[in-house]
Amino acid sequence: MTQWHWWIISGILLIIEIFAPGAYFLWLSISAAAVGVLALLLPDIGWHYQFLLFGVLGVVTIALWRSYLKQHPATSDRPTLNRRGEQYVGRTFTLDEPVVNGMGKIRVDDTTWKVEGKDCPLGTRVLVTGVDGTILKVDVAA
Repeated sequence: MTQWHWWIISGILLIIEIFAPGAYFLWLSISAAAVGVLALLLPDIGWHYQFLLFGVLGVVTIALWRSYLKQHPATSDRPTLNRRGEQYVGRTFTLDEPVVNGMGKIRVDDTTWKVEGKDCPLGTRVLVTGVDGTILKVDVAA
């Protein structure tokens, strides 16, 4: 295989990365481009060594990227964006149904949420203190 084959493979992998983002195809594309450069510098290298190098580079670059992400996690200005229940922690709401045997309901915007806390009557103001799946943990608001 010539360097052009590897650069074409690299381009195809890069196009796949554009349509299916996740950074895996990016690192495979970079590995293919590196093998292309090696094929340019060492034109007599066998195709089986090229494929072996591509495989090793692909695994190493992806492993290094995953390791880097674990050590430097992405930060967000909206960390609770896809964890809707956590957005309500610290807010106060009024009970729509009394808390009986530890379970009740509140209405938040257009959604009814189950709540868990100490028994209290309808209309009591409660403070959301935590989330357990789809159940909000509440205490009586001061």
